Amino acid sequence: MAEISDRERIDEALELLWVLDEEGHGELERFIHSSDDPDVPLLTDTLREEGLTAVADGLIRLTDKGRVMARGLVRRQRLAERLFTDVLQMSEDTVLNDACKMEHILSEELTESVCTFLGHPPTCPHGKPIPRGECCKKLRIDIRPVVTGLSEFEVGATGRITFIVPSDPSRISKLNSLGIVAGSVIKLIQKIPSFVLQIDETTVAIDPSIAKEIYLKKVVV
Repeated sequence: MAEISDRERIDEALELLWVLDEEGHGELERFIHSSDDPDVPLLTDTLREEGLTAVADGLIRLTDKGRVMARGLVRRQRLAERLFTDVLQMSEDTVLNDACKMEHILSEELTESVCTFLGHPPTCPHGKPIPRGECCKKLRIDIRPVVTGLSEFEVGATGRITFIVPSDPSRISKLNSLGIVAGSVIKLIQKIPSFVLQIDETTVAIDPSIAKEIYLKKVVV
C-alpha cells in the first residue's frame, strides 16, 4: 500500500468520523477500531490539537471546523463515485479507489461544476446522502446536467435510469417488479395525465409523483 501523507491521514479520519456519525456512532472506541491508520492514538491527538474534534466521556465528535472539512471531503468523494459510475461506467473497485483520491484534490469550483453536470444527485451509488453545495441551493444551471429527472425528460427520448430516490421506500419493490430499476433503458411515451414508459416490449404507467423520484441519462438509440 502506498504511503499516505499526514494531511491525507487526517482527511481519512474526518471522513470516517462523518460516516460513523451518519450511522449514529460517536464512541471513541468505535472510531479507534474502525480506523486502519497505523497510529490511531497519535492521529486522535492530532485531530484534537488542530481543533477538528472534541473528546469527552468516551465520545469523539467533530467540531464545527472539523465538520466543515469532513462535509467537503464526503461531498467530493460521493460526487466522484457518481461521476465514475453514471458517466464513465467504471468498475466498482476502480470507482472506490479513484474516488478516494479525488476527494483530496478536487477544488470547490470543480466540485460545484461536477455536481451541476450530474444534475445535483441526492445520493451516491450506494444510497448514502451527498451533502448539498451552494450550486444545489441556488439551482444553478451553468452546465447542462447529464443526469436529469424523469419529470424534465423529453417525450419520445430514451434514457438509462441512473438512480431512484423514493419518498416511500416500499415503492422500490413495486418499481423493481415493473422493471424500473437503475440501469434499465426506458423510452418516455407521454407525461399527461400520467407518465407512460416503454421498457423493452412492455408499456408501464406511473404517477407524476413517482416520476419526480426517477433520474436518468439520455442515450442515443
